Amino acid sequence: MLAHSAKKDIPAQPYEEHILNVYNSAITNAEKAGVHTKYRELLLASVKYAAFFHDLGKLAPENQRILERRNCKGSLPINHVDCGVAALQSGNLSIAENLAALFVYSHHIGLPSLPEENAKGKGNIFRDITIKELMNQSLNKYMEDNKSLLNFFPDIKESQSKEITPTQLFMRIGLSCLVDADHTDTARNYNGVVPSGEILLQADERLSLLDNFVKGLTSGDPSKIERDNLRQEIYEACRNAPISDKGIITCDSPVGTGKTTAVMAHLLNIAKIKKLRRIFVVLPFTNIIEQSVDIYRKALILPDENPEKVIAAHHHKAEFEDESTRVFSFLWNAPVTVTTAVQFFETLATNRTSSLRKLHQLAGSAIFIDETHATLPASLWAQAWKWLKELVDDWGCYIVLASGSLNRFWELEEFSNPPSKNIPELVTDVIRNKAIKGESVRVKYLKKEKSLNMDELCNWIKNMDGPRLLILNTVHSAAAVAKRLCELHGDRKYVEHISTALAPIHRKKIIDRIKQRLLNRNDKDWTLVATSCVEAGVDFSFNTAAREFCSLTSTLQTAGRINRSGEYGISNLWGFQISLGGFLREHPTFLTSSKVLKQMYDEGKIFSEFCTEAMKREVREKNQTSADNNSIVIAERNKEFPSVKEQFKIIPSNTVTTIIDKDLKERIERHEKIDFMELQQKSVAIYSNRIDLYALEPLHGFNDLYLWLLDYDEDFLGYMAGVLKLDNTPENFII
Repeated sequence: MLAHSAKKDIPAQPYEEHILNVYNSAITNAEKAGVHTKYRELLLASVKYAAFFHDLGKLAPENQRILERRNCKGSLPINHVDCGVAALQSGNLSIAENLAALFVYSHHIGLPSLPEENAKGKGNIFRDITIKELMNQSLNKYMEDNKSLLNFFPDIKESQSKEITPTQLFMRIGLSCLVDADHTDTARNYNGVVPSGEILLQADERLSLLDNFVKGLTSGDPSKIERDNLRQEIYEACRNAPISDKGIITCDSPVGTGKTTAVMAHLLNIAKIKKLRRIFVVLPFTNIIEQSVDIYRKALILPDENPEKVIAAHHHKAEFEDESTRVFSFLWNAPVTVTTAVQFFETLATNRTSSLRKLHQLAGSAIFIDETHATLPASLWAQAWKWLKELVDDWGCYIVLASGSLNRFWELEEFSNPPSKNIPELVTDVIRNKAIKGESVRVKYLKKEKSLNMDELCNWIKNMDGPRLLILNTVHSAAAVAKRLCELHGDRKYVEHISTALAPIHRKKIIDRIKQRLLNRNDKDWTLVATSCVEAGVDFSFNTAAREFCSLTSTLQTAGRINRSGEYGISNLWGFQISLGGFLREHPTFLTSSKVLKQMYDEGKIFSEFCTEAMKREVREKNQTSADNNSIVIAERNKEFPSVKEQFKIIPSNTVTTIIDKDLKERIERHEKIDFMELQQKSVAIYSNRIDLYALEPLHGFNDLYLWLLDYDEDFLGYMAGVLKLDNTPENFII
């Protein structure tokens, strides 16, 4: 009996080998997560049942005849999932067996809508009605074959099953334990990439390393001694802060005061006390990841460790449903994972197995959500807040919410019902007030009254004191303005450009070059044109800045990229509005927040303490409903898993992973082993509705990967070099 067919020079995998491997691995996943939850026994019981029966239907003679063929492709003739469901539903149907039936039913297609399943009627839930009778007739034989092949039956303890009601997050984590084991064993069988041995967090040892690292960060510059002392005070305050009794704590220390290391120190200390197993750092933008990862790899690596395996960087979405591309999935199994808000929260929201397989790693973790203000659109926070609280209450997690412009959305009824009050602060009022006082003499906020077209904007910017920072709301506008500034100056040395139009490997090179230019105080006459991807978490310090109207939090974050240590005295930050037309594009998402921002400018409220008020105005301008009436909350409450996944989109339009390196494309098509990090570093995310417009080329044999064929400028405009040519030259349009 076979579980997987032979491929090329790889022999077929016996059924019993696959089931035993998945069973043992799934139990290991459930046991490690179960240490941190009240659901431990129910999780173990349901995962054991599911792993034992998940491929039972492969024993059908029709399926075995196909599996005996070498290099068989496509679906098996008999839906093998239905037999496992039937076996689980043939007993007393305890809570664990019912959950296991859900996991087996979902382990390929993903979690379904439970109302739709219930509508199928009693006896049909989770069943494939087209083959139900056939499976029922042969079920006893398949179960006898299964018993003789495996020679054991799961040892199940369900003492808590009747006392605890499993939540939707439980269902995702339980399925995660199963599919991770299933996908891993399939990859192992076909010589794919599989996880290596687990690296322990060793929080105490890494905290000592971090202490020594931070002591060596003082600049030695007498003019910056006050700022250095403040950062050290904030580090000590965070490091030694007591555990929050709510499991959630906030840090609203202003930008540039060392939150990256200070919050990590707090989490390592908490992990040591609570015996947590991982730390996750969640950031809003992909380009910030490299900077944070670089700091953590310098500060937290023990002797003889591989930095890339200890501090893992997870960039834009690179997960795939297709079996051929599963090897590029990222598994969240490092001691410290630095990932994006898209990856983190959409994993909590998804029903798809390729994304869910890593979710069980979250149990018993410390989670640092940095730049919280920019993490999610307001409409998503109502459900996201429920998930965060559940991770804390039921799965042993501990969470820090941090931002220099923190909006306390949890205090508003639109996001939390009842509103969550009195969440502790990491930094004391005395230290916070000292930091805020420093902000008031560092940046002056100004507003440009007149809307600006392309040339007006460029001429205004290039005459400001340099070095200058200009942030626009769209990738298209930023690239077009950077290109126009080059034309006006007549030389590339006067302009730099950063946006997600550049692959991470090239963004990093440009960021490093910008940091070197900023160190040269004689190199003044130049402008960085960027998108919001540089406004948070990037260690830049420009002389002046201009920010297209976006939101109050974005404005305050941009202030953190100028005059960070007061080296320019007082710096100006301008807010402005573009005139639409030509190459300047409006971002529809920011229409309401920019309207509120203009009000805050007029009222003199461009300060961090007004962030929550600004958010309240934004959500009430949009008539956003209370938390319990949010459409995603309703879908989650009703267990409509596909609907939750579709509605919970941080970036509304779906994107596809597009490779910008032809050599990498050829190696993938030759089925060479490719490290997922190389794939992430050498690819960009392109909106899927532009696949035809930009003539993206699908990779042969890989349904989820594309190659960029238009011009790509790795040192300046990225893929926008090709896009702007399309816009500029009618004969280059692709039909």
